Amino acid sequence: MKTLKLFILLLFLSISSFSQNSSRIFKNVNQTSNRVEVYVNDGTYYIEFYSDKIVETSFIPKGETYTKKSHAVILKAKNIKISPVISQDKSVFSTDGISVHINHNPFQIEYRFNGEVVTSEKQGYYKSKHTPLEIVKGNIKYDFTEKIEFNLTKDEVLFGGGSRALGMNRRGNRLALYNRAQYGYETKAPLMNFTLPLVISSKKYILHFDNAPIGYLDLDSKKDNSLIYETISGRKTYQVIVGNSWGNLIENYTQLTGKQPLPARWVLGNFSSRFGYHSQQETEKTIAKFKEEAIPVDAVILDLYWFGKTIQGTMGNLEVDKDSFPDMKGMISRLKNKGVKTVLITEPFVLSNSSKWQEAAKKGVLATDSVQKPAKYDFYFGNTGIVNIYKKEGKDWFWNIYKDLLNIGVKGLWGDLGEPEVLPYWVNFGAKKADEIHNIYGHDWAKLIFEGYQKEFPNERPFILMRAGAAGSQRFGMIPWSGDVNRTWGGLQSQPEIALQMGMQGFGYMHSDLGGFAGANLDDNLYTRWLQYGVFQPIFRPHAQEEVASEPIYRTVETMQLAKESIELRYKLLPYNYNLAFQNNQQGTPLMRPVFFEEDTPELITNSSTYLWGKDFLITPILKDSVITKQVFFPRTANWIDFYTNEKIEGGQFKLVNVKENSIPTYVREGAFILMSDVVQSTDYYNSDKLQLHYYFNETKQATKRTFYNDDGETADAFEKGAYEILEFDANFSKQYLEIEFDAVSGENWNPKKKEIQLIIHNINFNPKKIKVNGKRKRISTVDKTLIIPVTWSTNKELKIKISLN
Repeated sequence: MKTLKLFILLLFLSISSFSQNSSRIFKNVNQTSNRVEVYVNDGTYYIEFYSDKIVETSFIPKGETYTKKSHAVILKAKNIKISPVISQDKSVFSTDGISVHINHNPFQIEYRFNGEVVTSEKQGYYKSKHTPLEIVKGNIKYDFTEKIEFNLTKDEVLFGGGSRALGMNRRGNRLALYNRAQYGYETKAPLMNFTLPLVISSKKYILHFDNAPIGYLDLDSKKDNSLIYETISGRKTYQVIVGNSWGNLIENYTQLTGKQPLPARWVLGNFSSRFGYHSQQETEKTIAKFKEEAIPVDAVILDLYWFGKTIQGTMGNLEVDKDSFPDMKGMISRLKNKGVKTVLITEPFVLSNSSKWQEAAKKGVLATDSVQKPAKYDFYFGNTGIVNIYKKEGKDWFWNIYKDLLNIGVKGLWGDLGEPEVLPYWVNFGAKKADEIHNIYGHDWAKLIFEGYQKEFPNERPFILMRAGAAGSQRFGMIPWSGDVNRTWGGLQSQPEIALQMGMQGFGYMHSDLGGFAGANLDDNLYTRWLQYGVFQPIFRPHAQEEVASEPIYRTVETMQLAKESIELRYKLLPYNYNLAFQNNQQGTPLMRPVFFEEDTPELITNSSTYLWGKDFLITPILKDSVITKQVFFPRTANWIDFYTNEKIEGGQFKLVNVKENSIPTYVREGAFILMSDVVQSTDYYNSDKLQLHYYFNETKQATKRTFYNDDGETADAFEKGAYEILEFDANFSKQYLEIEFDAVSGENWNPKKKEIQLIIHNINFNPKKIKVNGKRKRISTVDKTLIIPVTWSTNKELKIKISLN
């Protein structure tokens, strides 16, 4: 009897702790096509299935109206089969994957995938007067906030929340949702430029709260197994996204919010960048020095000195300072002839003493105060107003500035301070207050530029460098970076975590100012290690305050040589890296991938010290000074080959490896194909018909296949237009033969050409008896466990290489 009473008590406690708002009473349920409408005493739930792996839930309290418009979601709901099972106590709506279970009494909504519980609402939606919201000093205190609360299981690890330095597991934190720069951060930065209302669970589901205004994301800070989204206003809408694997989960999320357009090939090259180049002469001299030292470079970025001689007092001019840059158009043209593209900084702030203030005020393009005058306030750069990009006049005015710059040959646009860096709560953007649009200003700014490109420059791929954005910003071609990181080892240590986290949240091109930005710390070893890490992160862009040179050409001879090696390797990897960019464009797959993508175990779920660069590189950056050995984890899914020495490491172990001055621990998956190219001074000289194909022989694996995407590297939507080729390489191994086949698929608007390819086979411990290329014999011997076979390949035909082992 005591046992029965205890069981009933535990059952009651379980139901009460996992049930929803106790005052919410189920009334009725109705299904119409993809939507389920659940009526309760205080409102209505709309539950909409986008696919069998994505479902959206909105709560509309009584007296409010439903708003469908989303800044993040672009996916249209499909007509999928939904099987309802409705009883007196419960309503269940199931697809082939995700299902929604609605308990009537006590009321609760629960989500399952393939029959297993994914997550459930705890209190669901409710209003709270207990925790006034004051995210930044001087911000308004709100009388109440709106919350949506979920249950967590005890063992869940949580990722997401945007760009922050907190450690991989973000559970236990209450995260402010208010984009804000963190100058000079190192290993701890709980609030930064991208604050996304997005949670990723180790149980392979994503919760995206589809709302823009400021608020908080509480990831179980009170340790009561609760996840709470808190905001000042707006939609009470969230999506639950599930997946069969980590890759599939992120693919589903980016299907919902948009895929990143494929950037131009030059974006994967080296940038010359600093804060900043003061003159035309200094800019051209710097690029000439790169060429003199034979260090590849593809772009130069001009910070704010292009429109003014001083840091303060010139922002908003957004016109070329003719004294410092007397022939900007000519300079851009001359740089272009050297294969170097010009990128210019812009900001959304117009200072009241700038040359454009009167024009902006007269045309009504600025956000306003309470009496409809241009809102003015002070910040570091001066007394300012901000462009109202939510007003047609403001949007058109801003885009026309960009159009003029692009028409003189500018190839990239930098949007800085777009959090916005300073935006008082009282500033009005038409009917919207500052706190309602603060977190999506950078998002909508990028959208403005992207749509301008589509209309005015439809054949160009935009380069839009942005410091702030929101969920879904990736679909506008946004290239984000991790803000003003300190130029210290602590600053470097947080970078892999930030890039890996943001890659999982759809931002595959999150990167850092290589070498670090803030401070005058001159540390050659730090600079070297940061650039070596940069080879295997999405964008290679050294950048810093000018007290210490960011460009390798202005460092010591020894440091410059080490940097040159890193940059040259970056260019050799262009074919491999461009294929990663294509995979990201097609499936949303991050370029940098956590090691638990490869081996999904609890021990690795918080590991960011080693990561995958694409599928086949295993990278361990050196994040501390004077490191001579480093412990590396090798996933059990493969054996791994040292990229530099060809040493073979068995998978499934931690191993202490020696660290060299001129490289970081870099390993390749046994059985992989790695496509590489010659070093070029810029990608303008890239030759996709002269390549090296590295195959890492695996005697235990009978078949390997890899594909590599290629196009002209610049035409917008080349894949969709059929102007591409996909190269396919297959390896099959038996006891007697190793056979490697080359094949290609070309789009209807691609002209296939012959390719000169060096096939380089690593990790072999035999001297081949016979080698045949398309039936013709070649006499080649193994040297240092490596075999090099030169071939000429007409890609409209299959090519076969057969190697007799005995």
